Parts: sequence; structure tokens; C-alpha cells
Amino acid sequence: MGQYSRFESPGLSYLLEPCGSTPVFAPEYFNDDQRMIQQTAQDFILKEVVPKDAAIEAKEPGVLPGLLKQAGQLGLLSVDVPEEYGGLGGDKTTSNIVAEALVGQGSFMVGHATHTGIGTLPLVYFGTPEQKAKYLPKLATGEMLGCYGLTEAGSGSDALAAKCRATLTPDGRHWVLNGEKMFITNTGFADLATVFAKIDGEKFTGFLVEMNTPGVSSGAEEHKMGIHGSSTRSLIFEDAKIPRENLLGQEGEGHRIAFNILNLGRLKLGLACAGYCKFVLRESVLYAAQRRQFGLPIAKFHAIREKLARMFARTFAVESMGYRTTGAIDARIEHIDKHAPDAADRLVRAIEEFAVEASILKVAGSEALWYCADEGVQIHGGYGYIAEYAVERVYRDCRVNRIFEGTNEINRMLVPGTVLKRAMKNQFDLMGAVQRIAAEAKDPARLPAPGSGPLAEEAHLVDLLKHGVLHASNYAVQRHLADLQKQQMVLMAMADMMIEAYAVDSVVARSQQIFREQGPQKARIPLLLAQLCLADAQRTVRSRAEELLVNVSEDADLPGRLEELGRFFPLYRFRTNPARLAAAEHLLERERYVLD
Repeated sequence: MGQYSRFESPGLSYLLEPCGSTPVFAPEYFNDDQRMIQQTAQDFILKEVVPKDAAIEAKEPGVLPGLLKQAGQLGLLSVDVPEEYGGLGGDKTTSNIVAEALVGQGSFMVGHATHTGIGTLPLVYFGTPEQKAKYLPKLATGEMLGCYGLTEAGSGSDALAAKCRATLTPDGRHWVLNGEKMFITNTGFADLATVFAKIDGEKFTGFLVEMNTPGVSSGAEEHKMGIHGSSTRSLIFEDAKIPRENLLGQEGEGHRIAFNILNLGRLKLGLACAGYCKFVLRESVLYAAQRRQFGLPIAKFHAIREKLARMFARTFAVESMGYRTTGAIDARIEHIDKHAPDAADRLVRAIEEFAVEASILKVAGSEALWYCADEGVQIHGGYGYIAEYAVERVYRDCRVNRIFEGTNEINRMLVPGTVLKRAMKNQFDLMGAVQRIAAEAKDPARLPAPGSGPLAEEAHLVDLLKHGVLHASNYAVQRHLADLQKQQMVLMAMADMMIEAYAVDSVVARSQQIFREQGPQKARIPLLLAQLCLADAQRTVRSRAEELLVNVSEDADLPGRLEELGRFFPLYRFRTNPARLAAAEHLLERERYVLD
């Protein structure tokens, strides 16, 4: 049995299974090697990157790529690269541990994430043995740095509308690329680009492009709101001749490369955002403890403590969702023989299984960080607006995360859309669950009964909440089945409920595990945070569900449907004010995000 075997569960299982019925992976289960590489990444940021902050932000030539090469020497670029190509051959959890640890300098983090993610992973999963042997060892060490050319001026979220063209030369030896890519991170110093173009204007396909190829050039650096030190340019192809063997994957299957690499990028971005939430929390706690007003540290004021507690709970939720997802993916990957001929294809399918959870984590992580950054600035008051304070930089740098890896709006629409597609393909029994829940709504005696033990009431309320999500969503699907894809506001409401359900299911299940395995003292803060998350989620989901029903129901049907919905949201008699004060006190005592 491997490290992750007991955490195996299919994608979307959280919607159908009782809360806590399957163990969830969490940082409590990191092994010694994972903690070692986590510490290595944290030390590297603190000792090597942060001291060069001003030079990075000024884009001094060679500084950021030089730091990336230093990171390569420590193994921080090679976690995802197979051992036979000079990498560590690590799992997805370890890769995300590194991403979460490399926070404190946003421009470096973006450069690192681009290189190790979208700059390297297309080759890892879709390259030929010859392509991997040629490029992966150099990408693993930082001898070559990578970038990713997908976005165009007229095709951002609609990636398949790309105009960049590839044409085979008459002798069949080269592809000729023409077109332009926009907003490409790392372009100013990258050596290798994964580029997507349409063969003969039709077949959307991936290519490996060496940046020193004649006909390949880049535009001027973009002037951005944040991440000033990162390189963002256009990537221009003017009759650029690419060797035929540098086609990546199969002709016309570039969408499979692009979308699966985006899934991994969304996971990594979500957990990197969790790392930055912890960074902002630490900065805010330290400032609140020393800043005095009216003769007291502002940390004594309940208004400040409420902010800290809400930031704490949202960070806990993103961390819990993130590692639950990577653990489930790694549990699947453990079954795969990495040397089998179909290993790469099976790895891709394991990742595809959790596409919904990846989108959820991207949305939840980026929005939790935006919330924490905003509240961090507010806690700092006027100083939060001054550049010498870290929260000012984080506030600007983190705004792009809601755009990166597919906008949050696109990801929200992917969540219910993918759920329904899988249900229609009988990949999981959504229809059976909806029918059972409809019977519960008509007859309260059919509602599930609470269990016993730690957080039994909370787990019961989570299950009811999930039933409420599916019940309200079912009415929306019935109303708009023929044109649901066009009903974006309906899809967004369904997504919001499904995101909240994953968050609260994850925190309650994780807290139950901590209680059972480590005892009530270790579980005290996780239990408080889980209860706070549930109190907020119950209100949010009920409000969103009621809004959805009002918009999809006829007037005569609405009262009955709202009454049914109410059965899934009984009053949760949990006093949030003392819980938030206790959570904030814990933070102030520890001076950082820590659960015990």
C-alpha cells in the first residue's frame, strides 16, 4: 500500500457520499521527504529570493531567470519530471507543496509556476521519448526555461478560436508557424515554448518551439497592475520553421493537451493561493499585535479579530480542499505502472477525473486570497496602502489569479457543466441521487438521520446541504434543459453552491479525522474552523438556492419548492462570535497560520 491508497475516491464523490465516509488527505499526512522539500522551498524564498525583491520588481536583467536556475539546482523545478529524465519523479501532492511554499515574492512565484507547470508538463504527459530526452533534463535543472503560448488577442477563454496557423513545408520536414500569442509569461527569458496553432487553419495542435528559432520574436514587456517583476510579452511567429518532430501529441488534439494542463495549473494555483493567504495572515497578525490605537493594540478589538478569524477559516478551507484533491489524484496514480506503454494516457485520465475539483480549487483559492489581501490591507489601515508594507504588493499581485488558468467565470460554468455531462454518460449516479433527494423533500421522514461522534451534527448538516444543492439544481436543469448552456447566471449559481459544498464537506471530514486520530486537544482549532465554515456555507448556499428557485419556478410552484428547500437547511445553533474570538486568539498567540 502506498502513501495515498486509503484516500482513493472518484471525482465528484463528495456530492453523493456522506460527509467523512471516505478518508481525505491533508497536511497532517505529509511524509518526511515532503516536509523536507517544503522547508527547502521556504528557506530558498526567504534567503535567496526576498533579498533580491527590488531587483526582481525592476526587471534587472538576469535576476529572475538566475533565481529560477538556482531553484533548479535545489530540485525545486524537477518534482514533476520523471527520474529517467533527471527529475525527482514526485507526486502531485509534493509538487503542490512546493508551489504553496514558494510565496513571499509574487513575480518569482509566477515565473516558477509557469516554468514547472505549463512550461514543462505538456512535454511530461504528451511528449515522445525523443522529445523528453532532448528537453526534460534541461528543464528540470533550469538550463532551459519554459513558457506556454495559448492566449491570443481574439481568443482568451475561447482558446479553440485561435488564429495562429501551422503549415507543413512541401518537403515535409518543417512546420511553418505564423501568428501572435498574447500575455505570455516568461517570454522575456524562456528558451522553449509550448505553442498551440491550427494546422492549415483547422486542426488545433501543440508544438515545441525553441525560442532562438529564426522567425520567432517577442514584443515589448507589458506594464501590469501587479507582478511587475515577471516577464509578460507577446510571442510572434513570422514564417518560423519548426522541425516536424517537434509536433507535440497528435495532430488536432491540442485541446486535450491544453485543457488537461490547465487542470493541473488550477490545482497548483489554488494551493499557491492558500500559501499566500497564510502569508497575509502572518503579516496582518504581526501588525495588529504591535499597532496601537486608543491605548491598546488593535488586535484587542473584536472588529479586527473577526477579520482575522474569517481569513483563518477561508484559508483552512482552501488548504483542506486542495490537499484532499491532490491526495485523491495521487491515490489513482499509485496504481499506474509508470513504465507501461499507456502510462502517460492513464496519468492524463487520472487528472481528468478531478477536473471539477480543479476548477473549484482555482475559484475558491483565488477568491479566498483576494478576500484575505483586501482584509489585510484594511487591518493595516493607511499603511496597507504604502508600498513598503507587504500587503500592498500582495493586493496588486493577487488580482490576476482570478484571470489566470481560465477566468473564474469560465471555471464556474465548467463545474455544473461537467457534472451534468458525466451524469448523462452514466459515469456516476447523479440521477439516482436526485430522485432519492426529491423523495426526501416531499417526505421529511426520509431525510438522513444524524450519526454520532465528533462533529456528528455538522456532518449531518453538510449532507443535508449537499442534498439541498442537488435538489435546487435539479429544478434549474428541468427548467432549462434545452438551453442550459446559455443560462450563465443559472450555471454560476449552481457552481457557487457546489463550490461551497466541496469546501464544507472537506473541512468537516478533515476535522473529524484529526479528532479521531490525534485527540480533542489537537482538534480544537480545526473543529472551530469547520463549524465557522459550515455556519457561513449554510447561509450562502441557502440564499443562492432560494435565488435560483425564484428564477426557475413558476409563481404557483415557488411556495412549495421553497418549503421543500427549507427541509435541507435546519437552523444551525452555533454561536459564531465566541468561536471567531477564540480562533483569532489562537492566531495571535502563534503569530502565524497553525492548527495546534
